[in-house]
Amino acid sequence: MRLLRPLLICVAGSILLTTAAYADGTEITAQIKVKMLGADRSSRHHSNADVVLWLTPADPGESSVVPRDIGKTHYQLAQKNKQFIPHLLVIPTGGVVDFPNEDPFFHNVFSLFNGRRFDLGLYESGTTRSVHFDRSGVSYIFCNIHPEMSAIIITVPTRWFAVSSATGAVTIPDVAPGTYDLHVWAMGSSDASLAALGRRISVSGRTRELGTISVEASIPGPHKNKFGEDYDVSQPSSY
Repeated sequence: MRLLRPLLICVAGSILLTTAAYADGTEITAQIKVKMLGADRSSRHHSNADVVLWLTPADPGESSVVPRDIGKTHYQLAQKNKQFIPHLLVIPTGGVVDFPNEDPFFHNVFSLFNGRRFDLGLYESGTTRSVHFDRSGVSYIFCNIHPEMSAIIITVPTRWFAVSSATGAVTIPDVAPGTYDLHVWAMGSSDASLAALGRRISVSGRTRELGTISVEASIPGPHKNKFGEDYDVSQPSSY
């Protein structure tokens, strides 16, 4: 009989607690190599970090790999010093994200993208608003007051995921034996490029090395506000 235990995973600066992890599962490892595209090619800030890998069962008859009580699990994307912390957050589908305002002025968090569309409206320092991410996808998060603020929340239908470090190292621990589809996400990479990186893998034994995964990425340009208009930067914000 397979023993179950809680598992702590560090994702982009946050500690995530997943339940019912497989204590005697397989450790999946990979090495990410990021190639910056276009003008970003010469960026001094080039890193192999923040590439997301996750696994979903290849057999549609497999039971859900998302914890049953995930709707009660809260994650956090804080607003502090006109930044979202962390910049990248990966959660299982069904999780709830809290957006505390830790700045001494107002923020207006919103997202108009496919993962979860929402507009939290204007709210003051010391208050928190929350969003239930009930479907898988990528949500680009912005503030309608401060154009320099941006973040990404990636919602995946599995507990088996990981984010690459600055060196490109990725580890997904305690994966149950079976056959899985591998999925990859990187900032600014096209859907076609990401789909081409996906593959079916068989998991068994103590370790499974996926080798080097080369990913194309780019830094996104300026974004619009929640009304689809350019930010007015001619005058400094009063917030």
